[in-house]
Amino acid sequence: MGSLFRSEEMTLCQLFLQSEAAYACVSELGELGLAQFRDLNPDVNAFQRKFVNEVRRCDEMERKLRYLEKEIKKDGIPMLDTGENPEAPQPREMIDLEATFEKLENELREVNQNAEALKRNFLELTELKHILRKTQVFFDEMNESNREEEQVTLLGEEGLRAGGQALKLGSAAEDGKIEHEGGVNPTESMTRALISDDSIARQTPTGPVQLGFVAGVILRERIPPFERMLWRACRGNVFLRQAEIETPLEDPSNGDQVFKSVFIIFFQGDQLKTRVKKICEGFRATLYPCPEAPADRREMAMGVMTRIEDLNTVLGQTQDHRHRVLVAAAKNIKNWFVKVRKIKAIYHTLNLFNLDVTQKCLIAECWVPVLDLETIQLALRRGTERSGSSVPPILNRMESFEDPPTYNRTNKFTNGFQALIYAYGVASYREVNPAPYTIITFPFLFAVMFGDTGHGMIMTLFAAYMVIKEKPLAAKKSDSESLNIFGSNWQIKYNMSTVWSNKDLQLNPGTDAYLQYPYPIGLDPVWQVANANKIVFLNAYKMKLSIIIGVFHMLFGVVLSLWNYTYFRLTANIVFQFIPQIIFLIFLFFYMVLLMFIKWVNYGPTNPTETGPYCAPSILITFINMVLFKSSAVPAECSPYMFNGQQTVQMLLVCLALLCVPWMLFGKPIHIMRSRSKAHIPLDSNHHPHAGGTENGDAEAALSQAGAQAPAPSGGGHDEPEDITEVFILQGIHTIEYVLGSVSHTASYLRLWALSLAHAQLSEVLWNMVMRNGLIFEDWYGGIALWIIFAFWSVLTVGILVLMEGLSAFLHTLRLHWVEFQSKFYSGLGYHFQPFSFEIILDSAAAAPDE
Repeated sequence: MGSLFRSEEMTLCQLFLQSEAAYACVSELGELGLAQFRDLNPDVNAFQRKFVNEVRRCDEMERKLRYLEKEIKKDGIPMLDTGENPEAPQPREMIDLEATFEKLENELREVNQNAEALKRNFLELTELKHILRKTQVFFDEMNESNREEEQVTLLGEEGLRAGGQALKLGSAAEDGKIEHEGGVNPTESMTRALISDDSIARQTPTGPVQLGFVAGVILRERIPPFERMLWRACRGNVFLRQAEIETPLEDPSNGDQVFKSVFIIFFQGDQLKTRVKKICEGFRATLYPCPEAPADRREMAMGVMTRIEDLNTVLGQTQDHRHRVLVAAAKNIKNWFVKVRKIKAIYHTLNLFNLDVTQKCLIAECWVPVLDLETIQLALRRGTERSGSSVPPILNRMESFEDPPTYNRTNKFTNGFQALIYAYGVASYREVNPAPYTIITFPFLFAVMFGDTGHGMIMTLFAAYMVIKEKPLAAKKSDSESLNIFGSNWQIKYNMSTVWSNKDLQLNPGTDAYLQYPYPIGLDPVWQVANANKIVFLNAYKMKLSIIIGVFHMLFGVVLSLWNYTYFRLTANIVFQFIPQIIFLIFLFFYMVLLMFIKWVNYGPTNPTETGPYCAPSILITFINMVLFKSSAVPAECSPYMFNGQQTVQMLLVCLALLCVPWMLFGKPIHIMRSRSKAHIPLDSNHHPHAGGTENGDAEAALSQAGAQAPAPSGGGHDEPEDITEVFILQGIHTIEYVLGSVSHTASYLRLWALSLAHAQLSEVLWNMVMRNGLIFEDWYGGIALWIIFAFWSVLTVGILVLMEGLSAFLHTLRLHWVEFQSKFYSGLGYHFQPFSFEIILDSAAAAPDE
């Protein structure tokens, strides 16, 4: 329990290890996780340390394992995680691990390269298959069109001869303005004839004209710019046909599915041929040989299909072999990662050690908890026995003026609250730990601001479900905004129609309707129908509760500072800080809380006039008049005071509270001046509570610098005494901060009232303006309307009341703990204990993103 309320007592130890046993001993300490090593070679470059080669070998093994892991995940093979935690291998086992990883990597890379080459070959054959099919379709279409054109032309000539209109039709055809009866344009007919199988070479008056063509495959999205570039570069002297490949093709380089199109380009002359090929190369189109004769194309297509079938067989065998290799690796890769990371962590830690002059002994310094010294000794003996060394390790405690690290033992439950404290600042060494008190106060203050009994039950069930499942799940909101378990303490005689239709309905506790005793838990649900005076009642009630909770919370924080002062033997801080602070807070603000309870007890709805609700004095006005030494103005039949002698008591309390201000302001600096004058020399400070005196003025001044009068160990060593002027200035700042902070912090707790009221009002608004509208329909369609409205209301409830209000309440609760509570006693100037622990290293590696 000492570690929960105050950090563990730490000690600096010097460790002497024989070189042969150092690896095994550090491995045992890593499994234990109780030693934080210091770097004894801060000026040595990381690449010049003794075990840098071993670290590089571990980095290389990690790289190979990441490569294997990537390939395993790519194939979707589950990696076996048995939950085992293998020990760190011996140094001689590194060679076997390196050989295993090297063999696996080389084999996998070779298989991948072969598979990629086969896939690339398969892609080329598949593209060639589609080219042969599509180009054959092109040529077949053209041949059929040419035959149809010849028939139409013969019929047209006979008609011309019969009609005797050859001259007229001839000139019209010459102008390209008339189509033949078959609907074939002469220009199009010439183009089709041009690219037919038997017209690749045509005879002209000047000699034979050789027409060439190229065929290939291009990405589908590049077709439009590709066509435009061909038109512009070749000035329209080429003819392009293209057709889409329906099925996507696999890119062998990255495995992506891509869509491509087949194209064929006809041109005339070598110059156009060169230009077309350059354009194809620029657009990364793949060109394939395509025979001119139909018989050659059919023969090539048959050969391509045979080769594709053979490739499919080889590819299947290659994939099976690759899968077997990855499955075998997946069974051990988790354990391999653990082993390699442990080896790497050990050598990283050994690089922090120093070599003695004989080069046979390693020297280390580490912070360890005092309570675990014996456990660490046993771990070192086990390491020595594992290594077979005959020289036992030596562990010596050292004296140090350096502040030790802060170490608080936590578990799954307390770790979350400790993280909230560390987010503000790590506690100074042996300082009071706010975490155990935050475990109680944080949920309490959050609940005050967030919800009611119904919401609390839902959150409790949800928390229990999360503990069982250990998975973050979405929260759900209760569909009821008020929970009536204990009935009501009001006996209302109104009928339901009057209650729901009367907007000015008020509740008067002075009538016979109220049973005159408090509701058991929470707020009486009948207040939900008091539309007229519900807000007035809730405002006053929740505002007073906020002040009461805040004052007690701050008083507890000041009391915790006494625990710090007592532990560190800072008597001057007790006399000149704690006592005036607690008097100031009690005589003013705790007295205000007492007035609230007196008002609740003495002034009731059925009391006589002088103690009735009409004569009940305002707490706020009473407190203001108390500080200003004024009396409250009240009606003649009422008394301005709640008890006899109240004015005298209030004046005495204010005077004593005001005397605490110079007490805090001048007491400590004067005490420091007198201490220095008696000693004639400056006193040194030490972090240990039992080393070096009781009333060290310089140490106390340093503690005041830490902020808000929280004690902390001094910054190590022998500091020069501060100038007395600086002491006065610092004490003046802290005094003003405390006096004004007492007022502002008390007012800050009104956020409990504000957020609680806002949560309740938002719940009521959503119910009245949304959900109630779904209950007014009485016909069959009312169910449909209710279903739609309920869905909308649920979304708003979860989004606004649960998420937004929950986040707001959490942040305000966090602020109340950090500022209003912890500022009374907590400095948070320490640094965290970071032991060499395999568990922490492996958890960090598992949480890190893939490289």
